[in-house]
Amino acid sequence: MSAFGEWTTVEGLPAFEYRAGPRPWDPIIDPPTSRNWVHLGNRRITLVADSDGRFGVWDEHLGCRWITERTGIARFGDLSTDSPPAKLFGPTFCRVGVASDPVEIERTVLCPEGEVPWVLIRVDVLNRGDVVLRGALSEEWVVRPRLVDLEFGPVRGDAPPDAPVVALEHFGGERAETTAGTLTVEAALDLAPGERTTVWFRFGLVDGPADPEVLYAASLAGLRNRLPSAPAEIQWHAALLTGGACVDGVLGGHTLNQGSAYSFRHGFNGAARDPLQHALPLVHLEPDLALSVLRNTCAWGSPDGDLPYALDGRKQPWTQLFRPSDQNLWALWLASEYAAATGDLAAFSEPVPYHPCHGADPVPLAENLRRQFRFFADEVGVGEHGHVRILNADWNDLAIKESGVDREVMIERGESVLNSAMAAWVLPVYADLAARLGDDATASEARERAAALRSLVAGEWNGRWFRRAHGPDGKVVGDHDLWLEVQPWAILCGAATADQARALLATIDETCRAGSPLGARHRWPVPDGTHGQVWSSVNMTLIWAAAAYDPEMAWDEWRRMTLHAHTAAYPEVWTGTLSGPDCYLAPESDRPGETWALPDFGTAMQAYPVANLHSHSQPLLAHLRLNGVVPRFGERA
Repeated sequence: MSAFGEWTTVEGLPAFEYRAGPRPWDPIIDPPTSRNWVHLGNRRITLVADSDGRFGVWDEHLGCRWITERTGIARFGDLSTDSPPAKLFGPTFCRVGVASDPVEIERTVLCPEGEVPWVLIRVDVLNRGDVVLRGALSEEWVVRPRLVDLEFGPVRGDAPPDAPVVALEHFGGERAETTAGTLTVEAALDLAPGERTTVWFRFGLVDGPADPEVLYAASLAGLRNRLPSAPAEIQWHAALLTGGACVDGVLGGHTLNQGSAYSFRHGFNGAARDPLQHALPLVHLEPDLALSVLRNTCAWGSPDGDLPYALDGRKQPWTQLFRPSDQNLWALWLASEYAAATGDLAAFSEPVPYHPCHGADPVPLAENLRRQFRFFADEVGVGEHGHVRILNADWNDLAIKESGVDREVMIERGESVLNSAMAAWVLPVYADLAARLGDDATASEARERAAALRSLVAGEWNGRWFRRAHGPDGKVVGDHDLWLEVQPWAILCGAATADQARALLATIDETCRAGSPLGARHRWPVPDGTHGQVWSSVNMTLIWAAAAYDPEMAWDEWRRMTLHAHTAAYPEVWTGTLSGPDCYLAPESDRPGETWALPDFGTAMQAYPVANLHSHSQPLLAHLRLNGVVPRFGERA
């Protein structure tokens, strides 16, 4: 059982009742804190609900921006919702309760369904006394606009260049506005003994009239209707995943930033592969949002088909740090899965822009994807062994550093068996889409390239596992140690024979999975001087690959990926209770169940170890794969 509280059901939805007092923990690059929090949202804003009853509001419409942080209090006389004893975290709302002898207050802060750019606040007040209760109920929020843009090291606290006007409104009463500073509005109460009343407020970028009571009921009903009919944790993941979306005011569509330390602490949206990954389960849950994320991420790119590593906090391409070689594959995968699941080929005729910095005309989505295929084939290309070039990273941003081969040599001539295996699976799926769009030449080439890569990957079997990468002059990475990320793709793409697949899964079970309650480690043996790491993005593919050969192991690995597994193993760690990072540290670490930190580089997932969308999207996608949902036109596994 969690040291922080327990799961329950509220409004017909999964929720968590938080009962813990202050529990200090160490963000590594920031001062120690006892604050815990969870991110909730709609398709525009994110509500950050804190364990002390305060709130933050994040809006990525124009960049990585806080509207406010650590504020939002209701008061009635001496009674305040600051540090309430009772806190309830729902999938799109937070509810707190406080009481004194004469009065009881229950306050719910909700992100309405859709693209509403403000939070709706419901305050229920009960007169528990035996005399008339009169006084002013107030709402107080401090507007603290802050731009987060490539902050590695201490928080800078930069003001955005064009801070928006933020409003606090009492429905039926007063309204206050500012670009920065304190907002307070009041509602006069006059309650007879035993009488209860509801007062409505809203805070944020107020955009027009609304009926709060209707909107509140419709939002909860809409949420219940759109979440899948599935166990509570699946519903929770779906709500928090979609709650990370934001309609993009620069590029169009919706972004689905992976969040956590990357955006909320360090100020960038990256890598480009990540929103594409997060959107994959949405193909089967909310396909309109999946398509919108695809269009948005394709709009990051340039007319030659390249996708930048990331967008900075001002939504400009950020290419200085990493030059990955895998990103086009994720766009081709998402597009193909969307088309296969929905049959919506008309979407590929609609124009998609390129990033405004390129000054290029929009092209149909199909052409944007064709150019990405061409970039992958012609510019990323293959090396002297025929494998896909690694450039300075593939999926693993630190693959070159960890390879033990000279960095510059690997950038110039290194090859990724991982990318070859992934491409051998993705390209045939994309070929099916290209053929249905009438591009037979691209379809034929994609299939031919996939077949060649599949054959090369098959040759990387060393008797126990598949090698990871090649450098020049006979340098081989992963011959004497197992790199997990390549292994599932070797199975999925058909490079592994059935006997090899079963043997490989047995080896992974005996090594990477041994004694690890949160799932398989991504390296074995764990390199000296490092922490074993468990990556949900990798383990999703492991679950998928294992489903065909060892279903019992696949389901067990999925269960290890769940929030409930983390709570069972590490009940005293808030990270992983309601949300998590992209990676957990393995049990042999000095901080098991927590996450990575690179303090020498001024960066740490541990500084903001929740609200990473991999912790929600990957269990969803793995669950879909376990239930036979695969992206083949007209097929189900």
